Amino acid sequence: MNSKRGVNQPSYLHLLETGKFRNIIKRLYKRMEFCDLCPRKCKVNRMANELGLCKIGRKPKISSYSAHFGEENPLVGAHGSGTIFLTGCNLKCVYCQNYEISQLGQGREVDIDELASYMLELQISGCHNINFVTPTHVSPQIVAAIEIAARKGLHIPLVYNCGGYESIETLSQLKGIFDIYMPDIKYGNSQTAQELSNAKDYPAIVKAAVIEMHNQVGDLVIDKDGLAKRGLLIRHLILPEGISDTEAVLSFIAKNISLNTYLNIMDQYRPAFKAVQHPPLDRACRADEFREAIKLALSYGFQRIDTI
Repeated sequence: MNSKRGVNQPSYLHLLETGKFRNIIKRLYKRMEFCDLCPRKCKVNRMANELGLCKIGRKPKISSYSAHFGEENPLVGAHGSGTIFLTGCNLKCVYCQNYEISQLGQGREVDIDELASYMLELQISGCHNINFVTPTHVSPQIVAAIEIAARKGLHIPLVYNCGGYESIETLSQLKGIFDIYMPDIKYGNSQTAQELSNAKDYPAIVKAAVIEMHNQVGDLVIDKDGLAKRGLLIRHLILPEGISDTEAVLSFIAKNISLNTYLNIMDQYRPAFKAVQHPPLDRACRADEFREAIKLALSYGFQRIDTI
């Protein structure tokens, strides 16, 4: 193993040194036999390539991987975030801007060794972290690839970039592997969550998940170079006419997480996929709607708001 020892090394290197990685991988893969990795609990045997809602079987599918410069400032730095886009998703958002990947299955199957090689390639290119986009449904395969890559010299932080619809049991098994959790908190009410993402229980699920993430990694830690090393970063996309219930989302974070939470309140909503069938999603977010959301966040006392 070629790890960088020290108190500031990524958490997965500490875990690797304990010899516990294999047990975690074994337990995660076992759950794929009657899949309950996410709150959907499809109960299909994905190890036999049976498909549940995510439409992914035994092998992960990758849409693309590259140095990405459109992420939050503490992830991008000078050389980019090493972003790996996983195919499939456990949410069915009618407005998804990556719907070709998340819902139409664009991508190709890869072996675990190949996935590990992508991580090392991104590290060699200078990326500051490895950023797994939509990892929930393929967390066993990702963890298996991380172990291989870590034994070959991977030593940069790992980002769990997800939609927030997470199983507490799965997150508990991932403890010590991911340095940075970056969930969306999409909605503050169940009616909207059902209509737009087919997940009525989303608000309750995401709240419990984000609390668990924060318990694991704490508030976002940024080094002297402005780079994220460990912690929680929360995204919230502003939707037209306030249907994402931004105030409920911010109130939850303020009362249950931390006013020191690093927030990205996003204004880039544009109609995509089936959005035109769901007014008011048939129009872009207006500047005044975004300004009102920022004003609200500041009124709660949040100060760490991303500026991308």
